[in-house]
Amino acid sequence: MFDLKIINATLPDGRTGLDIGIRAGRITALETNLGGDAGETINAAGQLVSPPFVDCHFHMDATLSLGLPRINESGLLLEGIRIWGELKPLLTHEAVIERAMAYCDLAVSQGLLAIRTHVDICDERLLGVEALLEVKKRVAPYIDLQLVAFPQDGYFRYPGAVDLLNRALDLGVDVVGGIPHFERTMSDGAASVKALCEIAAERGLLVDLHCDETDDPMSRHIETLAYETQRLGLNGRVNGSHLTSMHSMDNYYVSKLLPLIAEAEVSATANPLINIGIQGRHDTYPKRRGMTRIPEMLTYGITCAFGHDCVMDPWYSLGSGDMLEVASMGLHVAQMTGRAAMRQCFDAVTTGPAKIMHLDGYGIAVGNKADMVVLQAADPIEAIRLRATRLKVIKSGKVIANSAPRRTSLSLAGRPEELDPSAMRSQFT
Repeated sequence: MFDLKIINATLPDGRTGLDIGIRAGRITALETNLGGDAGETINAAGQLVSPPFVDCHFHMDATLSLGLPRINESGLLLEGIRIWGELKPLLTHEAVIERAMAYCDLAVSQGLLAIRTHVDICDERLLGVEALLEVKKRVAPYIDLQLVAFPQDGYFRYPGAVDLLNRALDLGVDVVGGIPHFERTMSDGAASVKALCEIAAERGLLVDLHCDETDDPMSRHIETLAYETQRLGLNGRVNGSHLTSMHSMDNYYVSKLLPLIAEAEVSATANPLINIGIQGRHDTYPKRRGMTRIPEMLTYGITCAFGHDCVMDPWYSLGSGDMLEVASMGLHVAQMTGRAAMRQCFDAVTTGPAKIMHLDGYGIAVGNKADMVVLQAADPIEAIRLRATRLKVIKSGKVIANSAPRRTSLSLAGRPEELDPSAMRSQFT
């Protein structure tokens, strides 16, 4: 007897006609023609059943704050940082919680069930930290929320940040963060990488640094991050976020750098929506794309992810929590339009970030958590192409969100009365 059974599912790896048996919040069977009764049965009808979407780079303390206290008219990164600095003294515990909870509702509707959020610790009150720790408790039944202690104004540059970061970790923040390229000098930036990695090693924590989010090809803190990872034995526990300076680096230097990153098992998270909008602003033409070298990293076996980064905040006035939109932008910016590469873009919002977050029991396999999304699509490529409707969102074997299939009624002489976008498929799979 199963609590829930999903029949005739297609999995992201291409297997079709599978039935998924779920009991006590875990996947207990995965096979064709699965027998046994179930409390509830969902017929996937050949549609894609995927593990949930994962966003390993977000800023939930700022989300949905667009226009507070003013709009970022230039769209520039530094103006966004200035606006956030103006807003921080005005924040209240309740308002941060309310906006974060609203975003988590949106995330669930999009099948986004795991999020790593960077929370600014450059505030004597640690208001954002306390608020998001409360949010983490509230959403624990349906979202795996991981917090990064992020010194937005610089670990050394902001007075008191050294103490504030340790206080945030003492309160229960999960990951050590940083922003070395925002320190006053390159040497201070390198020193911050060393210090932050040492803290993580001492506390047994993961590391995720905003690293080289700049067009300056001489911003090379990722090299230091790879070195410190090796020195301290942090292999597999460190992520470099953004890494946008790499799009401007000399190819010869990158040919040295990528093997070092791979050797240290440092992962990489690009943020396509934000990187393409913020980087290259000082260029005339041709303009640099702004995103780091994801295809090249993948050839070295480096674990890569795409993050949403921002939704309606001082840095980005758009966004909807849709990781398929993120994957689509990443696909286009990185020119990953080969079929294998497009599937890698789907992995960059599912299995890649899940590995970066060290999520336990993730994926559709017997013994894993029964967390999954039924998508109105035949395969990962179609899911990205159509921004597929999330027909069912399932957490611990229970349906927590439903959406009706997307269809349009037509009134065209001699044409079908109904248009189903997912019926328009290529001969290729």
